Amino acid sequence: MSDRETVWIIGASDGIGAALARAWAAKGARLILSARSEDKLASFAAELGPDHVAQPLDVSDRDSLDRAAQAIAARGPVDRVVHLAAIYDPGKVADLDPKKAEQIVTVNLAGTFHVAQVAPKVLRAGGQMALCGSVAGYIGLPQGQIYSATKAGVINLAETLRAELSGKVDVRLINPGFVETRLTAQNDFDMPAMVTPERAAEEIIKGLLGRSFEVHFPRRLTWPLKWLSALPYWAALPLTGRLTR
Repeated sequence: MSDRETVWIIGASDGIGAALARAWAAKGARLILSARSEDKLASFAAELGPDHVAQPLDVSDRDSLDRAAQAIAARGPVDRVVHLAAIYDPGKVADLDPKKAEQIVTVNLAGTFHVAQVAPKVLRAGGQMALCGSVAGYIGLPQGQIYSATKAGVINLAETLRAELSGKVDVRLINPGFVETRLTAQNDFDMPAMVTPERAAEEIIKGLLGRSFEVHFPRRLTWPLKWLSALPYWAALPLTGRLTR
């Protein structure tokens, strides 16, 4: 990676995004940090150093995202855009609050769609756009809705963009397992193979510097879930059904 790459991180105020910002800053990248909290972002950018810029936005508000992109484009082209912003509310389908479910779809799926349309306009030729799905999107599992459904949509969107933008934008997909953040703190079940945000940041940077379309981790969790999702329904659904008991 060039020491002076410019990286735009959306969802940079805490969790994986904040850890990723610290790791990339340590490698010498210039950062554009985005999230909804303007004060928190400004403080974080100042903490990281004078080369880094806070650019608040709300991915669910297209006008907000367009204004941010215009401000970023005015500073010059970006090498990488990494979109991590998401919200989460675990539970069974019957128990979900409809308004909260609608908000999750708006932020996680529609918000990613907005980023997918806007990011190529600020990227240099051949620059990289990384979208964050989740291993929760591999296959329908109990307790994960409606978050899991939105992440399945993000995975599908990234696959489509990889084909549509081939030769123009280096589209990547990030599928983390359980990461120790304020989102997973809401879960009331055992989370196997939990990793820290710092470990997640290491895996993401290593993956995005590599050649693979998908960055997924930790492998001891992701490979069994990939195997499960590859099974025919007659074999997979009885296995997922056991998780409800």
